[in-house]
Amino acid sequence: MSTHPSVLPFQGDGSNNFLPVLVALMVLLSAVALAGVFVLNEAVGRWSRDVSGTLTVQVLPVAGPDGEALTDQRVAAAVEVMRQSQGVIAARALDKKRTLALLEPWLGSTEVVRDMPLPRLIDVELDPDQPPDLNAVAHRLAQVVPGASLDDHRVWLSRLISLSETIRNIALGIVALIGSVTSVTVAYATRTSMALYRSIISLLHLVGASDAYIARRFARRAFALGLGGGLFGLTLAVPTLMLIGHAAARIEGGFLPPMSLPVLAWLSIGCLPLAAAVLIMMTAWLTVYGVLVRMP
Repeated sequence: MSTHPSVLPFQGDGSNNFLPVLVALMVLLSAVALAGVFVLNEAVGRWSRDVSGTLTVQVLPVAGPDGEALTDQRVAAAVEVMRQSQGVIAARALDKKRTLALLEPWLGSTEVVRDMPLPRLIDVELDPDQPPDLNAVAHRLAQVVPGASLDDHRVWLSRLISLSETIRNIALGIVALIGSVTSVTVAYATRTSMALYRSIISLLHLVGASDAYIARRFARRAFALGLGGGLFGLTLAVPTLMLIGHAAARIEGGFLPPMSLPVLAWLSIGCLPLAAAVLIMMTAWLTVYGVLVRMP
């Protein structure tokens, strides 16, 4: 783009204040949406790694005065069944203390359920190269241990992935919508500026200025305004994301994934001001050039 000073008096144009604010808001909202996409992808990947290659066996407690001892026997029998199953690397029964620790994020205090007969859990690690026939294992487990069941997490994980993909697509759609609305608004503001400088544009045509030359004047002004507004929006986005991450970290229990963003996320967010400036520059150029070529 040309570095010569503009021949149009843009200093008195009201869009000089409007466009930077618009782009700043665009960058801020886009940064929050993109950060949400990256955090969601990281969370789904972490959950998938945690549950892939594992399953859980649940043994219901036995009622009665000897229920605790009978439950321990059933748990031991279930552990033995799992260890003898082909494709199982290890099987480990969780004690009551560990089970209560798993319930604590959901219940807060576990004092209420501490004396209740809770289901016993067995953590099973599978061989990823030779996975077991889960239907056969479940059938054998049910025959040996009454009240025992398998949970391989596949249904839960598939639903979680489907939900995360939906939210991710919505977030990306929001970013695209923000860009579209910004482009439409910039096009309208550019047309308004052209109406203000119509006489000057006509004079430039008379002295031989081409449509592309005039369009570049508007595009250069739009790029400068957009880059300045985008950088201001970035300075607002960074502390906003840090504040959200700090608030999420204070929530105990692990309900929310860590808000630490990968390097790629910060690079993507850092490129938003330049991307926004290029977007409104191209919008301004296309708008001006499209209007000029249709002028008599």
